[in-house]
Amino acid sequence: MEADRSVHGSTEPPPHSHHSTCVNCGGATSYPPPPSWSETSPPPVYRPIRAPAINLPPNHNVQQTIIMTPVPQAQKVPIISPPHHFQTPTKVIQSDDDIRRFRDSDTSKNYLGFIVSLSESIRGHKISDPCHMSPVTTAIVSILQTLTQFMEEIPPLPQSARYGNLAYRDWHSRMAENAETFMLQFLPADLNPATVELIPYFTDSFGNSTRIDYGTGHETNFAAWLYCLARLGIINEEDYQAVVSRVFVKYLELMRKLQLVYSLEPAGSHGVWGLDDYHFLPFIFGSSQLIDHKYMKPKSIHNEDILENFAKEYMYLQCIEFVKKVKKGLFAEHSPMLDDISGVPNWKKVNSGLLKMYKVEVMEKVPIMQHFLFGSLIKW
Repeated sequence: MEADRSVHGSTEPPPHSHHSTCVNCGGATSYPPPPSWSETSPPPVYRPIRAPAINLPPNHNVQQTIIMTPVPQAQKVPIISPPHHFQTPTKVIQSDDDIRRFRDSDTSKNYLGFIVSLSESIRGHKISDPCHMSPVTTAIVSILQTLTQFMEEIPPLPQSARYGNLAYRDWHSRMAENAETFMLQFLPADLNPATVELIPYFTDSFGNSTRIDYGTGHETNFAAWLYCLARLGIINEEDYQAVVSRVFVKYLELMRKLQLVYSLEPAGSHGVWGLDDYHFLPFIFGSSQLIDHKYMKPKSIHNEDILENFAKEYMYLQCIEFVKKVKKGLFAEHSPMLDDISGVPNWKKVNSGLLKMYKVEVMEKVPIMQHFLFGSLIKW
C-alpha cells in the first residue's frame, strides 16, 4: 500500500486528462487522442436533424395558473331587448393587457358560463338520447348537412403537399356566399338585421381559407355564434341538450371531414402537448357525458373494445378514436396530455379541469383570442 502511495502520491485517481499513455500505469493507450481543431480544419457546423418543436413541454407556471383557477360556473345568457342596433363585429384583442381586460369583463364570464351550461345540459346523456328539437336547432343541423354536401360537390385537388388542399378555398367561398341565406332560414323577420353581426362569426367557424388551417380559435367562433343566438333569444336553455348532441356533434362531424378531405393544417397547433391538434370543446362536453357512468372511467380510453362500441355515443371517446386514427405510434408519446388525463380518478374532475384549462389556455391566449370578434351581442 505504501509503495502505491509513493508512485501516485494518493490512492485517489488523478483528474481526467487526455494522454497518449495511460495515466495510471504509463502504458500506451489503445487509440490515439483525437486531433485538435485548427483554423484550416474547423469543427463541423452543428445542424439539427429536424427543426426543434415550436411548442415546448408544458410551462409549469401555466399548470400552476390552471390549478389555482376557480372552476367556471354556469350562467344564464341575458337576452337583448328591442330596439337593438346590430353592428359588424371586429377584432379587438392585441396584447396581454387586452386579455386581462377581457378576462375580468362580464362578457368573458357570461360566454364561459354559457359553455358550462352547455356542458351541464349533456351530463349523463348519450348522443342519441331523446331531446327537445326546436325549429331553429333543426334548421342549423340541416345547414351543417348542406355544408357537408358541398364537400361532395367540391372534391380535393390532386397535390403532393401534406397540408392545405386548394379545393378547400372553393368550399369556403361557397359556404360564405350562402351564409346570409342560411341565417335567414331560421331568423324571425324582426331579427333579420342581426345577419350583419352573425355572419362574421359563422364564416370564421370552419377554418381560414388563406392559410387553409383550422384550430380552437375557429371552434370558439362557432361557440360564439351559438352564444349570439342565445343572446337573441332564438335558442334557450331547453334547447341546450340538442345544441350539444345534435348541432355541435354535427359540426364536429363536418369539421373532421373537412380536416381529412382538404388536409387542413392545425392552426397554431399545440401538437404533442395539446389535447388534439384541432379541438377542445368536445373533450369538455364529452367528459360531462361520462360523469358518474357506472362502468367507463377515464382510464377506459385505453380499452379498444370500449372505443369501438361506445365512440358513437360519447364525444370524448370519439375524439380519442380520431386521435388514434390520425396519429401513429404510442399513445403516451403522441398524446401525453390525454394519457395523463386518463389517470384522473373520475370524469367530474376531468370535466372541471378541462373547463379551467379552456379558460386559461384558450380564452386567455393572445394568439387565439386576437381573432375573436366583438360587436353589440358580444361587447368589448
